[in-house]
Amino acid sequence: MGSVLGVCSLASWVPCLCSGASCLLCGCCPSIKNSTMTRLVYAFLLFLSTLVACIMLIPGMEKQLNKIPELCEKGTHLMHHGYNCDMLVGYKAVYRISFAMFVFFFIFSLSMLNLKTSRDPRAYVHNGFWFFKVAAIIGIMVGAFYIPEGSFTRAWYIIGATGAFCFIVIQLVFLVDFAHSLNESWVGKMEEGNSRCWYAALLSVTGLSYILSAVSVVLFYIFYTMPDDCAMNKFFISFNMILCIIVSIISILPKVQEHQPQSGLLQSSLITLYTMYLTWCAMSSEPDRTCNPSLLNLMSQIIAPTVSSANQTIINVTPAPPKSLQWWDTQSIIGLILFVLCLLYSSIRSSSNSQVNKLTLSSSERVMLDDTVGSSDEETGVRRAVDNEKDCVQYNYSFFHFMLALASLYIMMTLTKWYSPDADLKTITSTWPAVWVKISSSWVCLLLYVWTMVAPIILSNRDFS
Repeated sequence: MGSVLGVCSLASWVPCLCSGASCLLCGCCPSIKNSTMTRLVYAFLLFLSTLVACIMLIPGMEKQLNKIPELCEKGTHLMHHGYNCDMLVGYKAVYRISFAMFVFFFIFSLSMLNLKTSRDPRAYVHNGFWFFKVAAIIGIMVGAFYIPEGSFTRAWYIIGATGAFCFIVIQLVFLVDFAHSLNESWVGKMEEGNSRCWYAALLSVTGLSYILSAVSVVLFYIFYTMPDDCAMNKFFISFNMILCIIVSIISILPKVQEHQPQSGLLQSSLITLYTMYLTWCAMSSEPDRTCNPSLLNLMSQIIAPTVSSANQTIINVTPAPPKSLQWWDTQSIIGLILFVLCLLYSSIRSSSNSQVNKLTLSSSERVMLDDTVGSSDEETGVRRAVDNEKDCVQYNYSFFHFMLALASLYIMMTLTKWYSPDADLKTITSTWPAVWVKISSSWVCLLLYVWTMVAPIILSNRDFS
């Protein structure tokens, strides 16, 4: 009897898996907008693929992945250097999983171009048919593992680095939007009452961000530079520090404040902290271990002098080649946290004045943002979903899918630590192209932020409110 009820319960979900995302809500879920629920489901699909990619890097999975002949060919020259297929198949599996997610979202991005109204048949495909979408993702993933190696990894590494660079810039847009929203909200509450409390909060966040940035600069000079070496790192640290100071000064100029009242040190402090993070990511990706000390090398520097002083001999501590490649270092963990936060923020953020919606909406689509129609359960009367796309879409479907496609590439590069799992021993370690991608992304981020401040001054005939 229980099995019959279970089958009936499962059968009741089949129509739901082919309908809108709001049908996936349970009775205990709070009211939520249809457009928000749809974006959360797509974000959840990308998050699940990220978990699958992480599983591919778990120690022990290489035994199963080695059974796939396309991932690694036995007998390569890597085995003579202490590296074998066990060290490569995990990264190559991540490449194929990310390839599948990119193809899925990129196809949707192309198919949703120039979609203006929710009555378009393509809108029904975007907001429903979840069973078939999951089946399509699984099918593409399985097919990706049968792609011959050849030059696939090398080509996909270049595409992944480019897409990850673009997603890092999109992260800046989210960060600027969050800072503007936070500043606007706290300033508004300061004007309403209890101004001391909100002013203290505003000052604390701004001061803490600048303090962390200053501490980061000091630590960078200590651990990533040497008195007679590491000139490139010294340039990266000094140049970005000077740029951040200039950006902070620009944000409080009277002319900027006149045309952009929301601009202030809060946004500049967060941008400065984010720039320091990108600078650290760039330096920690350098292949030269002299200027990029890993944790093992730092421990060697501490242990070696102690042992030599005790034995009155000099001992050279040379770390053995790693037995397996892992992704769970500090840089990767922070990168994943930023990815999750940006993905959730882009899915939940719905204010028509936000930078996110300005990025994803055209001017003609923005007029219907306040048109919402509520739906309720006739028996309980509880509002579970709000149809806010009755007459017009609430966000650009095509750009949203394109952003998720870039996010899948960013995840690929983060999990593989921007290494190229190629048939060349040198690409197993960090590469200089990855360094320049990250450091140049910090400069592009600062340039974009400066443009958001000076654009109202330069383009005075346009409305930036």
